[in-house]
Amino acid sequence: MGSWNEILEEVNSHPSAFDDVRRKYLKELSEHTKRNTVAYYSGWLQPKPGAIYSINDDDKNGFMACFKGLVKEDGLDLILHSPGGNVAATESLIKYLREIFGSNIRTIVPQISMSGGTMLACTGTDIIMGKHSNLGPIDPQFGGIPARELINEFQRAQDEVNNNPKMANVWAPILAQYHPTLLQKAAHALAWSEEISESTLLEGMFMDDDEGARKSRSVAHFLLSDGHHAHDRHIERSILREEGLKIIDLEDDPELQDRVLSVHHAFMITFGSTSATKIVENQNGIALVRGQNIAPPVPTGAPPPSRKPQTPQDVAPSLWEKIKKAFKILVD
Repeated sequence: MGSWNEILEEVNSHPSAFDDVRRKYLKELSEHTKRNTVAYYSGWLQPKPGAIYSINDDDKNGFMACFKGLVKEDGLDLILHSPGGNVAATESLIKYLREIFGSNIRTIVPQISMSGGTMLACTGTDIIMGKHSNLGPIDPQFGGIPARELINEFQRAQDEVNNNPKMANVWAPILAQYHPTLLQKAAHALAWSEEISESTLLEGMFMDDDEGARKSRSVAHFLLSDGHHAHDRHIERSILREEGLKIIDLEDDPELQDRVLSVHHAFMITFGSTSATKIVENQNGIALVRGQNIAPPVPTGAPPPSRKPQTPQDVAPSLWEKIKKAFKILVD
């Protein structure tokens, strides 16, 4: 495995360093597994102003480009590093993955994949994780507020007001900040996310299991439960395995571990050293790279750009100027 410093040194020695090194390690990983390999990486851990890191419909363009020309029978290893995102976009990506590769998908989480990223991880028949890897709860949000917390807060308000009507004065200003339909939307989003998670698990990880339906419901319920206490809770592989998910330890195959972590380091160095914010890339070097929109810097104290002096002919007369001119003609 190339360590962080070794990968960084290699990056610095190449002309188009970041792309070259990243693609080199992706290709080596694919050659080791003899499977198609696509990395879906977001740079949200190295935040840049105005960047979009979450899963959205634009990401499918990257997957479409990466899947073109691949031998579908070779299956897919999908490497994930994502904070999650839009539920509809996540569902659409899952269905697209199934259309192309069926259940012949294995997911790899080198570090962390949260919320919608967890749903994507569940497309695999197995999820490969290291000791340092985590998934997160599946918890749709509204304006940064988890749907489960919204429902719990409304329920708490109802219970407290029923027990003591005077508490209505306490809860009124708190609940007034929410749109009247927000509670119903939150409930629908949770039910929708659970439905997607169940079907994703049943069509892949538990497809050939006689108790697949029960296990899929159980895992989906765990991932959406409010027992995680926080939307950004990091769930390690031992807990995921206890809850019924099929987890493969990355350390079981030292060569695979070396190659996966080399890929991971190369992506993280790219995000930390360039304006890239999201990358979808395959083993053949086909990629969609989204970056931060940066305005050209203006040097401090620099004089304003020179402009050609305007002549009267360059300036269109205003209505007031036309009126003054007409008035002058009449007077004269």
